[in-house]
Amino acid sequence: MDLETAMPSPRTFTLDQITGEIIDESVKIHRDLGPGLLESVYEALLARELERRGLFVERQKLVRFEYDGMVFEQGLRVDLLVESRVVVELKSVEELHRKYSMKVRTYIRLLKLPVGLLINFGGETLKEGLRRIVNNLTPAESPSLRVNRRVVPAGSVPNL
Repeated sequence: MDLETAMPSPRTFTLDQITGEIIDESVKIHRDLGPGLLESVYEALLARELERRGLFVERQKLVRFEYDGMVFEQGLRVDLLVESRVVVELKSVEELHRKYSMKVRTYIRLLKLPVGLLINFGGETLKEGLRRIVNNLTPAESPSLRVNRRVVPAGSVPNL
């Protein structure tokens, strides 16, 4: 992972605080605007609101990674990288497909990050479109972070 240029906020956030802020703001945006807008609109709004809350957010972050001695300078692009610790993949589709969760799982595994969020603004409620995907991390006990009560470890395949 090459995140040397990332500048996390001077305030220290726990993973649960970061994911909690992301989820809270996503729920607010979805409640206010509803489904049907372009993914880029939700991305811009979520990034701005998270920055207002004091979080460092990078949009459309190209990330370098290495595999088997080969370096990929632009190997992947994440929608949002929050505090250089949480990948956020945004969708605005009617139905979440398994491939989206697998994509987030690949990102967090390659970046050696503990958690990623898959957020779909295309559903009637945000609750049905929220997935918290972990990579070698014990799931949070906080019920507010377990919105859909489905935590998918990075090494397993979810039943979506």
